[in-house]
Amino acid sequence: EGVDRAGGAEEYFWNAQSDMPEMDYFGESTRGDLVPSVIPDSSDGMLSPEEVTSYGEELGLDRWGTPTTWGLPAEPQRAVFCSRTLNLRSISCVGYDMDYTLIHYKVVAWEGRAYHYAKKNLKRVGFPVDKLEFNPELVCRGTIIDKKLGNLIKVDRFGYVKRAMHGTRRMSNRETHEVYGRLLVDLREGQRWLFLNTLFSVSEGCLYSQLVEMFDNGELSVDTKGRSMELKYETLFNAVSKALFKAHVQGRLKADVMRSPEKYVEFDADLPKTLLDQRESGKKLVLITNSDWEYTKVMMHHVFDKFLPSAMTWRDLFNVVIVSARKPAFFSQTMPLYEIVTEDGMMREKFRMKEGRIYSGGSASMVESLFKVKSDEVMYVGDHIFADLNVAKGYMRWRTALIVREFEEEVVAIDRGKAHTEEVVSLIKAKEKCSNILNHLRTEMHRYKQNRPSAIFNKDTEQEMYELMSKLLKTMIGYDEKIAPMLYDDGSHFNKYWGYISRAGFNDQSHFMRQIEKYCDVYTSRVSNFLRYTPYMYFRNSRLQLAHHRSLDRYRSEVPRYLLDDLSEYSALRQGDQSSDERVADDELSERTRSPSPDVPPSASAEFSSGAAGGIGSSQPAPSMYPNDARSSMGGFAGSSQAAAADDDLGYHQDLWKVQPSNEFGHAIGGSGISELDELKEDDVRIGYGDNEQEKS
Repeated sequence: EGVDRAGGAEEYFWNAQSDMPEMDYFGESTRGDLVPSVIPDSSDGMLSPEEVTSYGEELGLDRWGTPTTWGLPAEPQRAVFCSRTLNLRSISCVGYDMDYTLIHYKVVAWEGRAYHYAKKNLKRVGFPVDKLEFNPELVCRGTIIDKKLGNLIKVDRFGYVKRAMHGTRRMSNRETHEVYGRLLVDLREGQRWLFLNTLFSVSEGCLYSQLVEMFDNGELSVDTKGRSMELKYETLFNAVSKALFKAHVQGRLKADVMRSPEKYVEFDADLPKTLLDQRESGKKLVLITNSDWEYTKVMMHHVFDKFLPSAMTWRDLFNVVIVSARKPAFFSQTMPLYEIVTEDGMMREKFRMKEGRIYSGGSASMVESLFKVKSDEVMYVGDHIFADLNVAKGYMRWRTALIVREFEEEVVAIDRGKAHTEEVVSLIKAKEKCSNILNHLRTEMHRYKQNRPSAIFNKDTEQEMYELMSKLLKTMIGYDEKIAPMLYDDGSHFNKYWGYISRAGFNDQSHFMRQIEKYCDVYTSRVSNFLRYTPYMYFRNSRLQLAHHRSLDRYRSEVPRYLLDDLSEYSALRQGDQSSDERVADDELSERTRSPSPDVPPSASAEFSSGAAGGIGSSQPAPSMYPNDARSSMGGFAGSSQAAAADDDLGYHQDLWKVQPSNEFGHAIGGSGISELDELKEDDVRIGYGDNEQEKS
């Protein structure tokens, strides 16, 4: 449709899936990619980076390719972050949750109201809760309730407890370790643990923490009528959970919101534009919510209709609307399907879906059947990792996007805390220097005491070394006294109890962040953030950094020569093992992937030539994935990854050890430009030194 409206565009490109392979060189589907009508035989038709920049300026685009007339400043806190590579062009159908996804509630107002009704329900059964007040800071998304001990805890990606609160009091590091030690938290043990992974959990966690404190203070020994209350931490949790469940089910909370939506909901004028762009790009949009029809139609009207073109309503945005979906069962089971046929919610049973209708119940497989799409053509966007995304990905293999509004504040907070972080790192490094010296002195001391040769300890230096070891220990204790309170307060400007949502401990991910990486292909703070990226964006995850991924520049003279020789020998053996046909093929591949300059490794520019549509590619043409050397608009030329792979096979590793001062793309490691690793230089700990002054230098 877009080609027809463009008028003559088919002379230059078309969307012909039959002419393309199903997957690109990143393993992503090529559905939705454009194919040039004239297929180049070489790189003659490529635009230079300077020409691309010039065209962008002429068209009035910012540095990311967005028209400045859109009025969308590049706010880093509103970026879309990628955990797993995702080609939006290949997505044919997008499903949306409603609450805290399309509609964002004002947390203090909404959760405060839920807290208010839960308190009323507790008071009705005898709990003396009149003096309690809602404090949303007591809880953050990603914390876990320990029903057995009455604690709220935060664990790292391995399941170890890093922070804990008992009631409304934060526990010290020592106390946390004494209680949990090396206990691994397993969320499958639902009798003990409850993971608070949505903003709907804020009121629950807050009320439970306050009741635990009252219980410990003996304020819950009798109820408001003087009757004895036999309570434990588990029964306290059950009481809070039941009270909140009633608050939602009884309908008073939703009735308040429907009467005054502006009091409880944040409006976003860019949200309807985002969905309009997706709809007009040919994607099928589906609303899949657990809310009932009455609440859904009122809230969607208030949030969308005022920002849509005249005579258009929110229903025109969606090909199908599904309410009372009963997620997560919607994704894993086959539920009865009912069509809502009147505005007041009258229903009749159906067995399959049709476009333009409103349904209650049903299943995810019915959505796939309706639009005739495969699982990887569907993306679901929600705010609940388990009820939405985990099951959608685990059962249906849909692509997933998570909405976490708190990340807008966290991105800014992490930048504000940069000076604090740098100071902690500096102190830790200073302590490590003392520790490294002390460790070697201890080793030398044991050798000396066992009458083994020691390079440091002897009868003349023994006393002096003991004094030095004592000074080092005192210095390290001094550093500890500075570091410990700084680590305890890390991230307190974001949340004084829990710090950053994404971190647990100073150097590790929180369990919540690990779940995001595992179950969410992309994540962002709000749906309208996709507007800047367009419905055709190719999201690529950042290159994974592991502990052993580091620059060797500072240690290159110390790498044993035989390791370098082995690389050359491997290349020779590889060439010797190959058949003549394989060597010819590899030689041809080599000529097409080599960098024109002998001083620059073949794929030094590999990882840093990406653009919004997948990358401009390297400066030399690589083996094409497309028939007759055609290139897709998805990623330009395949020079980045394929050239690197070819270099590895052909033994070009010897180029790694050349001094390349003019290589602006970073140091070539294993055939790829990985200049991000330069940031690790200062974190390296030098272990050995060269044999002479020149090597030391």
